[in-house]
Amino acid sequence: MVTYKEDYVSNSRGIQLFTCSWKPEEQQEPKALIFLCHGYAMETSITMSSTAMRLANAGFAVYGMDYEGHGKSGGLNGYVKKFDDLVHDVYSHYSSICEREENKGKMRFLMGESMGGAVVLLLERKKPGFWDGAVLVAPMCKLAEDIKPHPMVISFLTKLTRFIPTWKIVPSNDIIDVAFKESHIRKQVRDNEYCYKGRPRLKTAHQLLLVSLDLEKNLDQVSMPFIVLHGEDDKVTDKNVSKLLYEVASSSDKTFKLYPNMWHGLLYGESPENLEIVFSDIISWLNERASVTNQRLETELKQMDDGISMQK
Repeated sequence: MVTYKEDYVSNSRGIQLFTCSWKPEEQQEPKALIFLCHGYAMETSITMSSTAMRLANAGFAVYGMDYEGHGKSGGLNGYVKKFDDLVHDVYSHYSSICEREENKGKMRFLMGESMGGAVVLLLERKKPGFWDGAVLVAPMCKLAEDIKPHPMVISFLTKLTRFIPTWKIVPSNDIIDVAFKESHIRKQVRDNEYCYKGRPRLKTAHQLLLVSLDLEKNLDQVSMPFIVLHGEDDKVTDKNVSKLLYEVASSSDKTFKLYPNMWHGLLYGESPENLEIVFSDIISWLNERASVTNQRLETELKQMDDGISMQK
């Protein structure tokens, strides 16, 4: 039995952000906390629901939110004015959940797909050591050449960004067609009113490009434990950069999984058989790390014990 809840929080700019959670039945203490970071133009409560249910049924407390301009949150649909603001919103909400009394002493894992993978890496950079690990699913450390406009077009559109930031004029392939292998999933995403389906807005595309270039240059700085998963036939994000992340990251605990004949949408866009393979790897990785106390958790548990001793 899984308990699902929805709520709204306000960000520092007064925008209402949609939040949600999936928790195992109340008598079952969660193994750890997992925080979802969805992809560009996507949302959490519908498209990532099957992912969250799998994780909650495996014993984890799962939390999600829609970024400003995405899903059920406020803001101009599909618009990312400043990626740093988006990351700050996610950090502010998720860190507040970690600091709740009932969540103290629990492991904290981030899980991001595509652009959400970039969010995860920037969350670690924002506060190193705060998170206990990450599941990176086809992370946006570099946009695949198949979906990037010609460099001359990028240069021209970059100049226009200052004048018409919200215009939907960036030429791009239909990402839904190349991201999700299963045709019925493509239809579900197209029918989902909370998924943005217009052309990328100028400022949004520029922000995503800058973030991916920044991450690609700083892969060696990633120090938290992580598993990175990529489909071999991904045409949205670059599988070679995921492999490079695995090779050069300073983390001492890192895993790379490359899945033959799979596409970009590994969490819900593949056949049931392929999804079983992917989630078996994810849940095994999480279970192994959730069962071991790390340095951050030992310090936190000691502080909790010291506080109890002082109250006696």
